[in-house]
Amino acid sequence: MSPQLNPTLTNMRTYPFVALEAKKRAVAERGVEMIDFGAGDPREPTPVFVRDALVRALEATSSYPKAAGLPELRAAIARWIDRRTGARVDPEREIVPTSGSKEAIFSFANVAVGRDARKDVVVVTEPGYPVPPAAARLAGARVVALPLRAANGFLPDLDELDARTWDDVALLWLNYPNNPTAATAPRAFLDDAARLAARHDFWLASDEAYGEIYVDEDDPPASALEAEDRDVVVVFNTLSKRSSMTGYRSGFVAAPAPVVNALRLYRPLAGTASPEFVQRAAIGAWGDEEHVRATRAVYRAKRAVFEDFLPSRGVRVAGGRATFYLWLEVPRGETSESFAGRLLDHGVVVAPGSFFGPAGEGYVRMALVPTLEACERARAVLEEVL
Repeated sequence: MSPQLNPTLTNMRTYPFVALEAKKRAVAERGVEMIDFGAGDPREPTPVFVRDALVRALEATSSYPKAAGLPELRAAIARWIDRRTGARVDPEREIVPTSGSKEAIFSFANVAVGRDARKDVVVVTEPGYPVPPAAARLAGARVVALPLRAANGFLPDLDELDARTWDDVALLWLNYPNNPTAATAPRAFLDDAARLAARHDFWLASDEAYGEIYVDEDDPPASALEAEDRDVVVVFNTLSKRSSMTGYRSGFVAAPAPVVNALRLYRPLAGTASPEFVQRAAIGAWGDEEHVRATRAVYRAKRAVFEDFLPSRGVRVAGGRATFYLWLEVPRGETSESFAGRLLDHGVVVAPGSFFGPAGEGYVRMALVPTLEACERARAVLEEVL
């Protein structure tokens, strides 16, 4: 006999990218150069002005950061939201700075779903980021997955669930621009989702980590903060992608005051707050758009390396043109894992679509995070493989 562990946790499969690491090591040991398009970890340099701000903010004495975040950071985030979406968000009542967005997304099920509550369903989309469904199950919720199909522009069909099911929903997760499909959601769809949430009394949680990575400078993706009914909308965002600051762990939640009040109760218990020197670096990052435009230009150049080439070799780019991902349909007769394995044998790492749920089968995700020069080397490898 051993002491009990949470069976919901111990019965979960290993986070798929952990398993991928072992396969990569095995190929690298054969002397094959690895060009890694698997994980979505940007490798563009963090802007110099951000690094300088962080260094200036280092103090001789370190203190616990407050869960509410620095007032100056909340104000900078509110100004950015206003510039980007036109939404007026009260920095005192409607914003919580977070340690990136992953921990905030994971913890939100504990805030929004009560184990003894009648409304115990969390709706997620699939293929998708594995954190929301895992967190919901650990919080004791029932998870319902809505598939993202190419025929519907990789948007969920909200009519697939009946009114009785929606009445049991505590939380609906959306993620646009979408990981892994790179699709965007029209403003009209976000309005429909917010109206549905208001009608059935649940929270619409929108993960917008990729909202600033898109191709057309004149056509930024819509945010759920632009929805007509914002009283049910909770938006999660981060500096990880827009400012190449994954290691800094700095993001925010923008939400109605009752949600922010609940987060301010929860977060000191969980100990999740960015150090103040990171928060001070984040203030500058939210205030500057020049470095973000430059980052988008880099990703456009990387996309151009593959966007016409891959279809010419029988690999269709099936997804949208936002994020830094290519969502690729695997060649006929192959599975997502067999195709990814074939590329891995030659040192080109992509993520099988099955990593993101059963609805991702038939696709692989290519994260355009290696340097432009590495992307060009990978194309030369693929010219021999495909």
